[in-house]
Amino acid sequence: MGQTARVSAIVWTAVGSLAAWLWLLLCQGFFWRTDVRLPPRTEPDGWPPVCVVVPARDEAGVLPASLPSLLAQDYPGRAEVFLVDDGSSDGTGELARELGRRHGGLPLTVDSPGEPPAGWTGKLWAVRHGIGLARARGPEYLLLTDADIAHGPDSLRTLVAAARTEGFDAVSQMARLRVESLWERLVVPAFVYFFAQLYPFRRIGRKGGRTAAAAGGCVLLRADAAERARIPDAIRHAVIDDVALARAVKSGGGHIWLGLAERVDSVRPYPRLHDLWRMVSRCAYAQLRHNPLLLAGTVTGLTLVYLVPPVALVVGLATGGTAAWGVGGLAWLVMTGTYIPMLRYYRQPLWLAPLLPFTAFLYLLMTVDSAVQHYGGRGAAWKGRTYARRNAVPDET
Repeated sequence: MGQTARVSAIVWTAVGSLAAWLWLLLCQGFFWRTDVRLPPRTEPDGWPPVCVVVPARDEAGVLPASLPSLLAQDYPGRAEVFLVDDGSSDGTGELARELGRRHGGLPLTVDSPGEPPAGWTGKLWAVRHGIGLARARGPEYLLLTDADIAHGPDSLRTLVAAARTEGFDAVSQMARLRVESLWERLVVPAFVYFFAQLYPFRRIGRKGGRTAAAAGGCVLLRADAAERARIPDAIRHAVIDDVALARAVKSGGGHIWLGLAERVDSVRPYPRLHDLWRMVSRCAYAQLRHNPLLLAGTVTGLTLVYLVPPVALVVGLATGGTAAWGVGGLAWLVMTGTYIPMLRYYRQPLWLAPLLPFTAFLYLLMTVDSAVQHYGGRGAAWKGRTYARRNAVPDET
């Protein structure tokens, strides 16, 4: 009797999981599709001036693979690059100047704003300084890009063409992250998949819609839209600055767009699980606004949606419960099918798709660890800086 009750409970829980997956499949903005890309380029009437702002802290290891790609942009209008050295200790600023002399291309200015004042994260203080330098040149657009992002030679041209012809105030591309090590293969595509599930790209691009997000590695922003939204001052202590930026622009009436990139790539390696764990856990609890109830709901949701299907399948096969393994297997199949497009985008083998429950379990542990670090006073430490303030977050520049 007791075993029958337990199997019945598993069946009904699996039914709930399957219902959740059917809703995600059909009603969550088709988040699982990967065809939200920049529209085919249409040449605008003119090419406005653009300033590129690159905040950088201890990035000597990646600059040789990223900065030359910015300097080599094939842009018909006036453009220049401002790299802001955020107190680096590894010679980032000196290396940037040397790369500028060696590669030529777009004009490069390297400067440093000094340590951020109270209430500012290092990255946003550097962005503020870079925007201040850029505004003296009178740009129509600002390209905010991270120091680990390599751009194809037509990246700036394509971004500006889309913004000009489609009327976007902010155009952001989710850079293709590096996927080479085993752990990168397991974790990175799922990272983008989960992001798209939270912020469906199709909804972001709708005028008047409430969903707003951006990918901080590549954001082209109209200068006047940035001024109206008081970027970055209005988000100086934002928990997740790219999402906060998009919300500020959209709440001010701006039209924003986010999609997957074709030739915008992150060159930062995360070869070990420890590296990826640190990347996720440093801001996972911040995403939940440091709210224990949201944390409990997230853990419950991840368990129901991602962990229940394989458990129900295994229990059903072990006990002969046809309903348990049938419903659990169907939910797992839907889950696997929604993950396949992201694996194809990342050019990864499809046998990774059924392993999504394992990856989701890792993310569950990372999220819990993020909360533990927060309450232990270690959650806001990054690159030698610790932010004691609840609403502060370390910068990954």
